[in-house]
Amino acid sequence: MTDGYDSEFLATSVPLPRPRGVVRDLAYPRFSVLLDPARRFAAVTAVNIDGAQLREVPRSGDWRLDSRVDADEQAGPDVYSHNDLDRGHLVRRRDPGWGTADEARDATEATFFYTNAAPQAAGFNQSKELWLGLEDHVLAYAEATDQRVSVFTAPVLADDDPPYRGIRVPLRFWKVAAWEGPSGLAAAGFVLDQTELVDTSQGVLAVPPLGAFRTFQVPIGDIAEITGVDFGALAEADSLRVRGVRPGDWRVMDAAADIVL
Repeated sequence: MTDGYDSEFLATSVPLPRPRGVVRDLAYPRFSVLLDPARRFAAVTAVNIDGAQLREVPRSGDWRLDSRVDADEQAGPDVYSHNDLDRGHLVRRRDPGWGTADEARDATEATFFYTNAAPQAAGFNQSKELWLGLEDHVLAYAEATDQRVSVFTAPVLADDDPPYRGIRVPLRFWKVAAWEGPSGLAAAGFVLDQTELVDTSQGVLAVPPLGAFRTFQVPIGDIAEITGVDFGALAEADSLRVRGVRPGDWRVMDAAADIVL
């Protein structure tokens, strides 16, 4: 099953956001990856989450290359060996795990392709927990409607990302969640910054002991500007825009209660 992201999943059609550059379109069960072959990471990932049908699926699956793409266009196991880099899921393992038991298992296992990974500094702290819990928070908020959420995630592929083992380590990640609110399409955008945790200047990744992930809620238009991704109607549906937050105003988040939906 490789149906990929469904743009008609919500009551309002939400086309897959597209970056400006050349990408490889890869469909997986209930999610899609637009892979940047030059950077060897996803420029966009998109997943449909049906909260009413989510299953608790035992963790299974091994990280592997996608045979549909040349190996030198993917950041494989050599990037993550013998250092402090985690293989960070972009589409979370549990997000496409809904439907029948077999469908949920196949979908969660498909998240272990390297095309769906990007390097994140090791260590689990409050800011990273908040980042990983954003979709749960948005999904809970959407339960009053149809319990469906579409989520888009990727690293910010910046020109000045530090080089390391033939790749450049992304220093920031972005996430946009979309759902159908009481007044129609609604969306929220977020950025995680791991700049303080990454140092490749000595050729080896180093993690400062007091470093921290920083998580922000940001205008979706700002994410479009720093990534070159066209979010279409999602920028107009941004909850911050509805609340009158100006572009350039990034809200630091310390807890889920700080999120504006």
